[in-house]
Formats: sequence, structure tokens, C-alpha cells
Amino acid sequence: MTRAKFICLSKTETYSNIWVNGNSIPGTLVSVRFQVVTGGSDENKSFFASTPSGSIELGQMKKEVADQFELNKEYYVDFAAAN
Repeated sequence: MTRAKFICLSKTETYSNIWVNGNSIPGTLVSVRFQVVTGGSDENKSFFASTPSGSIELGQMKKEVADQFELNKEYYVDFAAAN
């Protein structure tokens, strides 16, 4: 497993039809963008030394799911093989 650390940089809302219980209804979808941390603590400097650049975008999720991510908050991301 490899652990990385990212910061939530942006959340973009899109108004579209979403599927709820098999029906298409008007709703909000959200894309959330993260970037590798670069400083602010010794731990962040350590992550940055191993992972100098990178980004993750989670797109088109329900607003209730996207609300779990706060702007400018840092998150660990663990990468492990899916066997």
C-alpha cells in the first residue's frame, strides 16, 4: 500500500438530472478536485518529497456525498491493489 496526502481545492456544482430510485429528477451533481499537499507541516513536506505533483478529481457525485469533503482540508489517500 502507498499513502499520499491531498488537499481539497475546489468543489464545482452542476445542475442536471440525477437518478433516484430508478427515476430521473432535477438535482445537483458535484465534482471535487484535490491536489498533493506541498507544505505547512513536517508531515506534508515529507509527502511532497515523495510525491512532488499530482491531482485527483472525483466527478459527478451526489451533493450529499460531496458534502463530506471540506475545502482546504487535507485527506489521506491510500492506494492498494484490488485483488
